[in-house]
Amino acid sequence: MNWKVNLIPYVQVVEELKIKLKGMRKQFEEEQRHSPIEFITGRVKPVESIKEKAYQRNIPISDFACIEDSIHDIAGIRIVCQFVDDIYTVVEMIQNRKDFCIIAEKDYIERNKASGYRSYHMTIQYPVETIHGRAHILAEIQIRTLAMNFWATNEHSLNYKYDGSIPTDIKTRLVNAAEAAFQLDEEMSKIKNEIQEAQRIFHRK
Repeated sequence: MNWKVNLIPYVQVVEELKIKLKGMRKQFEEEQRHSPIEFITGRVKPVESIKEKAYQRNIPISDFACIEDSIHDIAGIRIVCQFVDDIYTVVEMIQNRKDFCIIAEKDYIERNKASGYRSYHMTIQYPVETIHGRAHILAEIQIRTLAMNFWATNEHSLNYKYDGSIPTDIKTRLVNAAEAAFQLDEEMSKIKNEIQEAQRIFHRK
C-alpha cells in the first residue's frame, strides 16, 4: 500500500480547515472583536500511529478503506481558546457551517474522562476534490482552553513514555492537575471582561 498517496486527501483537509479557521479568527481581529480562537494547529496522524491503532482494533493494515471507516482522527485539527465560554462559541460557529457535515460530537468538558481529560470533540465529514473526483474525508476537531491543552499535551507525553500504563501515583497527580487547570479556567472566566478590555488597550497601543 502506498501510504503517502492514500494520505494526500487528509493532508489537504488539514490545510484547508486551518486556512478557513484562521480566516474566521482574522475576521474577529479586523472587526476589533474578541476572537474565541486563540490559535489553531493541525496534523495528519503518523503512519506508525495509524498502524498501531488498526492493530488494536484488529483491522488489516492492507485494508485502507476499512481503516478510513474505523479511525476518525487520521486528520486532526486542534482549536485552542482562552476561555471555556469561547469553546462553545467555536462549537456553535462550526455547527453553523455549510461546507462540511458534523458526524458526531463529544463534550468531555461537561463530562470529563476519568483521567481528568477535558476537551470538546467533533467528528466531521469534509469534501475534498482530488484527481479521482470528490472524496469525503473524516476528520476530528478538538476544541479546548490553553490550560486544558497544557494538561493534555503533558498527559500524552507521559502515556507515550509509559506505553499507556502510567504509574498510579503519577495518574493521581494528573487528575489533581486536571482539576487545578479547570479551576484556573473558571477563575479566569470570572474576570473575562477585564482581561479582554486590557487586551484591547494593549493592542491599541
